[in-house]
Amino acid sequence: RGAGWNTIQSLVAIGSGGLTGKGLFQGSQVQLNFLPEHHTDFIYAVIGEELGFIGAAFVLVLYALLLWRSVEISFTAQDLYGTLVVIGITAMWLFHIFENIGMSIGIMPITGIPLPFLSYGGSSLLTNMIAVGLILNVNLHDKKIVF
Repeated sequence: RGAGWNTIQSLVAIGSGGLTGKGLFQGSQVQLNFLPEHHTDFIYAVIGEELGFIGAAFVLVLYALLLWRSVEISFTAQDLYGTLVVIGITAMWLFHIFENIGMSIGIMPITGIPLPFLSYGGSSLLTNMIAVGLILNVNLHDKKIVF
């Protein structure tokens, strides 16, 4: 288990998933513990192995929809503060998604950045849920109330 072990095992896991994957809880890299930290840092590699290219692409589509809707909400915000809050949250999510998926496919260094809403960890999930709440609050107050 020398230098690059995690990245190599992650690439093997993603590559062995093929188009449709091996099935839930059927991934050999995960079940035999070849891929360390598979429930946190390398959750995208697990998705790629067990759900294949289709499942991994579906996750990317869901993230693209989340980011697109967040940007859309930032444009309709009533005030500058709401716009900046939503853009900041969107930038945080974009960085986390790019970093986590990038380290799973070997183009970014391994840092331990969680994949939003999917990686194991209570503080990350709580932070992301609060972020969704803030965005929904900005969206709720996007129209000026005229009496």
